Amino acid sequence: MNAVLDNFLVAAVLLVSLGYALLKLGPRTLRKRILGQLSLILAAAPAFLKLAGVAQRLSAASGKNQAACGGCDTCGESSPAPQSQAEINVPIAKIGRRN
Repeated sequence: MNAVLDNFLVAAVLLVSLGYALLKLGPRTLRKRILGQLSLILAAAPAFLKLAGVAQRLSAASGKNQAACGGCDTCGESSPAPQSQAEINVPIAKIGRRN
């Protein structure tokens, strides 16, 4: 029985590793499709497993267009970055050369 359990555990770890590699190294369209299908599967799970929240998060992750950097999703917009009160602005003309 130990050999069967060992083989099952090794196969499960290999499948998890393959899934992780597909999600992280695969194209984004594949990632979105995998997350979308996984959210549908989890949404169809019985209610006593309480996987509805996880399914909603996966569904949101599969439909969201992320920026290239994974940040604010405002790439290419001409709006300036918000400036804090602690930031000091010095005009370039007032900066002298060092000798």
